[in-house]
Amino acid sequence: ENLVYHSLKRGTDIAVALFLLTLFLPMIPVVTMLIRLDSPGPIFFRQKRVGRNGKTFNFYKFRSMVSGAESVIGALRPLSGVDGPVFKIKDDPRITRVGRFLRRSSLDELPQLLNVLKGEMSIVGPRPNLPSEVSQYLPWQKRRLEVTPGITCFWQIAGRSHIGFQEWMRLDLEYVRKRSYVTDLKIMFKTVPAVIARKGAY
Repeated sequence: ENLVYHSLKRGTDIAVALFLLTLFLPMIPVVTMLIRLDSPGPIFFRQKRVGRNGKTFNFYKFRSMVSGAESVIGALRPLSGVDGPVFKIKDDPRITRVGRFLRRSSLDELPQLLNVLKGEMSIVGPRPNLPSEVSQYLPWQKRRLEVTPGITCFWQIAGRSHIGFQEWMRLDLEYVRKRSYVTDLKIMFKTVPAVIARKGAY
């Protein structure tokens, strides 16, 4: 990978992550309180995800579901609205009232800025999937593991959950092929209106 691009990307990741954490710092105690008041359980949701070259890491989000939500995935899987190995339900009964707001506003993703600062994620890159999902990748889909996963990519600005699994993978591989500093900046700027529009956010 181009050393100049890698250095620019890493520097931008750190700068953007610190800026956003500072910007949203006043909201973090409010979000924490709302989660605590809405349902019992931890403030943060931690999960193993697959990063660059297949290395797993602890992925963080603000908790948006009831405690124990992962234990009932098997029963709910037939209701999944996404093809492929990924599990998503539009009106997921496990999501709390506060969690629905956090997801629609993308505030649940804020803790991932810590993953960015640690170098496990980037601001721009394919979303990191679960080991159980990655194990079902077709050979061509594994190419998305060649780059550091990110918070936003072509999938987010194209419609997120409104897009099927195969198209999602195709968009990620398009990013792997076309990645450059200019491409990253374009995706970052297009992410802002996508988040405001809340398209495919659930």
